[in-house]
Amino acid sequence: MITSLSIKQVEKISKALGDPYRLKIMDIISKSNSCVQCGDVLAQFNLTQSTMSHHLKQLIEADLLIAEKEGRNLKLLVNKEVCTAYAGYISNLVL
Repeated sequence: MITSLSIKQVEKISKALGDPYRLKIMDIISKSNSCVQCGDVLAQFNLTQSTMSHHLKQLIEADLLIAEKEGRNLKLLVNKEVCTAYAGYISNLVL
């Protein structure tokens, strides 16, 4: 279980979440109780596949999403441990 994040991790997460599309992607995936297919996420946006790939790459590299490859498909899941640690970090800023 992750209890704290380094400043570099917080910076990377903050940058990844600094885009409205990425926030919406996180919202969509977090509302699912299981893995979400990449194509299902793409279908909810008016974006090209390459643009969606860029956004997903940023979220995966920030450890906000866990990507599981199943054949040619990519399944996505929110990394709850990292999100909880990030929320804790932000919460401690206002205490």
